[in-house]
Amino acid sequence: MDVTMTDNVLKGKRIVGSARAPKQINESRTCAAKTCDTVLSRYNRREFCFAHAPAKFPRVRGRIASENS
Repeated sequence: MDVTMTDNVLKGKRIVGSARAPKQINESRTCAAKTCDTVLSRYNRREFCFAHAPAKFPRVRGRIASENS
């Protein structure tokens, strides 16, 4: 069996086509906090700016750590 170097070469293909455009919100909006005048990005679908957004905590899996550890 005669094996040459070209038998061990991997070739990839270039991605063809375009990526989907990001979703945009057309209206100009400001933060929903009463004292905030921050203009939200057209790509930000939330109603608050980062400074006034409610805190979100990730879902923790596994055991709950005790205060002593």
